[in-house]
Amino acid sequence: MGSPPRPAAGDRQDGSDRAAYRATLVELAQADPRIWCLDSDMGGLEKQFEAVLPEQYVDLGIAEANLMSVGAALASTGILPFVNTMAAFASARALEQVKIDIAYHRLPVRIVATHSGLSAGQLGPTHHAQQDFAAMRTLPHMTVMTPADAAETVRMVKAAAYLPGPVYIRLGRGPTDPVYDGDAGFTVGEAVQLRTGGDVTIVAAGSHPVLFALEAADRLAAQGVAATVLNMHTIKPLDVAAVVRAAERTAGIVTVEDHSLLGGLGGAVAEAVAEHRPTRVLRVGVSDAFASRPGGHRDQLTAGGVSPDRVVAAAEAVLSGRPLLPADRAGEHDRTVHSHTVHHSQTVKESAS
Repeated sequence: MGSPPRPAAGDRQDGSDRAAYRATLVELAQADPRIWCLDSDMGGLEKQFEAVLPEQYVDLGIAEANLMSVGAALASTGILPFVNTMAAFASARALEQVKIDIAYHRLPVRIVATHSGLSAGQLGPTHHAQQDFAAMRTLPHMTVMTPADAAETVRMVKAAAYLPGPVYIRLGRGPTDPVYDGDAGFTVGEAVQLRTGGDVTIVAAGSHPVLFALEAADRLAAQGVAATVLNMHTIKPLDVAAVVRAAERTAGIVTVEDHSLLGGLGGAVAEAVAEHRPTRVLRVGVSDAFASRPGGHRDQLTAGGVSPDRVVAAAEAVLSGRPLLPADRAGEHDRTVHSHTVHHSQTVKESAS
């Protein structure tokens, strides 16, 4: 029998971390039969994974709690399952099974959650995941990560494959611009410094937040402000040493995330700073409200208070010592989102997959 076909190179070239993950998972599973793909009718995995490795693929259907329990059962036998669902469902609908069946037993289940944050834009609050960092990082033994771009996704998935215990990998949905222009190292729990500056530190996690942080740093540089930018790809274990260095060397820290202001990256950084090296921390995150209007990913982020403008405003507030006023977050979620971002021709099934 010949070798199974490899995924086409184009499968990871659309610029999305989701596509990069799927191609990488097939490569890992081809090399190690212990690596299985557990699907929840996400759409596409049956073509990309099952078509190549049918004996290592199981579709549990839209039954996320059962998905987690089956993943735990398989992991207890020596299999290394990657379970696939949307972030909103992994962190809410199936949270009890993640807690009791997976985390409690320290089982090596890799929960890969797509459509994270507001990346399911037009699908609305039922599919938005503003709370998943907060939920997952409180579970004992759980490693929590999110990549900045497709290239980092590949490195992250390879690193996660053989980590001890459970792992939560948070992915977006659509393509985003690259952050890295070449090969780079990746170590779980070690932040990547993307810019160096002595005035303020911007700590970001996830594709759009890291891109917003870099854009804000460039705009600040034009004003004569030098910002350090850290890609905090691992939320747990947090790189506390990098946070402490930032607190010691700059006037304060701005955090940026596609997550609620409560309990996510900003909360983790603030906790570390409060304990180890008190300094000012201003959080740029999604306002404490549900989205009330349709719109794409970037529109929803802007309406929720996450944008390069907000990052610049927060950095300026840190340096001036003034508060970050609600007006600096412009809009909250009741802001009008332009109708051209809503894809009326797509069905919910097509939009979600």
